[in-house]
Amino acid sequence: VGPYVLVTPNETRRKQLQQIAKKELDDLERWKKEHRPGSIKLVPQRLGGNESEAQARQNQQMILMQSKYQKKHKREEYVKAKKAAEEAEILKKKAIQREKAERLEVKKRQEEMQRREMFLEDEKYKTNELLNRLDMGLPKSDSCQIANPGPESTAWKRSHAYKQALREDENRRLEEMKQEQRRKAELMEFKQKQEEETRTRAHQKEQRSCLQSLFIFYCTLRVNNAFLDRLQNKTQPSKIYQPGHTG
Repeated sequence: VGPYVLVTPNETRRKQLQQIAKKELDDLERWKKEHRPGSIKLVPQRLGGNESEAQARQNQQMILMQSKYQKKHKREEYVKAKKAAEEAEILKKKAIQREKAERLEVKKRQEEMQRREMFLEDEKYKTNELLNRLDMGLPKSDSCQIANPGPESTAWKRSHAYKQALREDENRRLEEMKQEQRRKAELMEFKQKQEEETRTRAHQKEQRSCLQSLFIFYCTLRVNNAFLDRLQNKTQPSKIYQPGHTG
């Protein structure tokens, strides 16, 4: 006795399955015979249209040349558009950096002006404090000053002259600062005008270059079309008078 069990098949079930399979195969064969495609019957006709072989080849050559020029033109347009986009991006980045630099310059000028104003205020305060300290040692009455013109009167004159000189120096420095700010504003306006003119000239140059390319492409296309027309005029008579040609 082996390590396995043999099961005898059900003979009735096996015959039923075989009959069903045979019936399905017969049905399939009968369906194929019923749905077999018939023969195709077409009326004979001449293909290729009304053009001759020379005209067809000429049209193919013309289409091929035009497609080459169109591909070349599209490639040039793509390169120009890509270059223009890169230049626009570079100009945009430059404008951003220029604006940042201008803001930083304005901020530095404002800080410098604030430091100068603080320095002037501090200097003015200390000068006034010194002059007030000197004025405290002067006599109170004018008669005393006239009767006894001593060192105090001389000190008062010096302090008065010093105050006047400080005021004049402060006014002069304020005027110089105003003139410097005015010059910087004019210089910035001039630079902005120059940049605007440069951008305008670059845009006009790009437009002229594009128009020149289109004009060259149009002239080339006209020359090719004229050549193809002459070639067609030459080939048509030979096609008409060719001996043994059947339409």
